[in-house]
Amino acid sequence: MPTILTVPGYQSSGPGHWQSLWEGSLGGMKRVEMPSWEHPIKAAWVEALDEAIADCQEPPILVGHSLGCLAIVHWAEGHDREIRGALLAAPADVERADALAVLRAFGPIPRLRLAFPAILAASSDDPFLAPARARALAADWGARFVDLGPCGHLNQASGHGPWPRGEALLSDLR
Repeated sequence: MPTILTVPGYQSSGPGHWQSLWEGSLGGMKRVEMPSWEHPIKAAWVEALDEAIADCQEPPILVGHSLGCLAIVHWAEGHDREIRGALLAAPADVERADALAVLRAFGPIPRLRLAFPAILAASSDDPFLAPARARALAADWGARFVDLGPCGHLNQASGHGPWPRGEALLSDLR
């Protein structure tokens, strides 16, 4: 069974967030600890992700949420370690005019075909990613697109603690 690395977004994932719940209930999961959850720096996040991947004994599966998805894609742009697959849940669109200033440094968003299987799961009413933009990113990245319907940003604020549908998507990558 490959290691599964969770890559939370801005401010990390609290104890009730689906990523944290998965880490406590699913075997073989490890959180990538970023240098600063409150003041994300793209290069530092990409380096932390690369170190976590290098520590894995076999190619891992990456599970990103929000800004964590962009850390994964930026990592893929400049690194070639083998990855088994990636679940990219509700990527943050840091190129939006209303994006938080602290997140804009993660732009421009790479528009490359990923060298590993990926699933981009997005909500139709995510306040941080328009549906058309989600589909375009999935197409650029060569990711399978999954429309989750109206369910917000897939975080605790949108009512997501456990996320069984996400677990099913993760099983697809395993």
